[in-house]
Amino acid sequence: MRLPKIETLKPFFPGFAISVLVAVSAQFLSEHYGAPAMLLALLLGLALNFLAEEGTRTAPGIEFTARTVLRLGVALLGARISVEMLAELGGPAIALVIAGVVLTIGFALLVTRFVGRSWRFALLTGGSVAICGASAAMAIAAVLPKHEKSERDLVFTVLSVTVLSTVAMVLYPMIAQVFHLDDRDAGVFLGGTIHDVAQVVGAGFSISPEAGETATLVKLIRVSMLAPVVLCFSLAIRQMGLADLSQGKKPPLLPGFVIGFLVLAAANSFGLIPQVVADAAGALSRWALLIAIAAVGIKTSLARMLEVGTGAILLLVAETIFLGGFVVTGLHFLG
Repeated sequence: MRLPKIETLKPFFPGFAISVLVAVSAQFLSEHYGAPAMLLALLLGLALNFLAEEGTRTAPGIEFTARTVLRLGVALLGARISVEMLAELGGPAIALVIAGVVLTIGFALLVTRFVGRSWRFALLTGGSVAICGASAAMAIAAVLPKHEKSERDLVFTVLSVTVLSTVAMVLYPMIAQVFHLDDRDAGVFLGGTIHDVAQVVGAGFSISPEAGETATLVKLIRVSMLAPVVLCFSLAIRQMGLADLSQGKKPPLLPGFVIGFLVLAAANSFGLIPQVVADAAGALSRWALLIAIAAVGIKTSLARMLEVGTGAILLLVAETIFLGGFVVTGLHFLG
């Protein structure tokens, strides 16, 4: 019974192996030169686009990795989420974080019409800025109706939020000082505004251990918003009759990987996942997402991605500024 399964997976191995090699190379370069591993994996992948051309041995495995390994990585993020985290932060700060997520997505939908982009692009970019950068972009892209520019928009969003997150990692600690935020409030600001987890950790601990721990906690609370946001998007798309029927039937209301995310988060909340296992799941999730984003990069033509235009760049920057301004203002009133 097992042999056919192995045989079935064989065609995917060359493309998967290439994606792993790109991810490992990106991690090596990141550790030695300080650039974000996600960004490097994406750029290296874009340079290898020829490996995803139809008819190549690597194409099936690259497609499999970009889809299936990605979903595994998002699901494993749930092992780091728990209800206890919410209790530690307190009601007002949690409300501020949740409001930031909701209002940023709403802001994206409002502004997108002025830059000539579709509502799909607004949900993709707004959700990635509001929740957790590249991870959210890839999860949201999985439930949005597919069109001819879906892959291009996804890669552009991942690339942009990663660059903006890196810039924020440098600038936001200085902004926290300008506004005279104490360590706890600085942690809430950094965790509530910077897109990717790694950059949140780097920015927080550059101020103090307390700021770093608070920033990480707030960021993980934003990550916990991924499942309800994806569910809301899925419900809205169904209600509008825009569900992707390319497979001949309606997709499930919640994709399997989001259900996995929720199950792991619930298990962690009940103390069923030991800390060492949660840490291992977090590390495996990071590697799965890194490998998947390498595959997404390989699948995407750089020439097509450059067609996105300045309007899309302005939208992402505006969303980032809006979220930062909202959280700073909220902290001022909470203080």
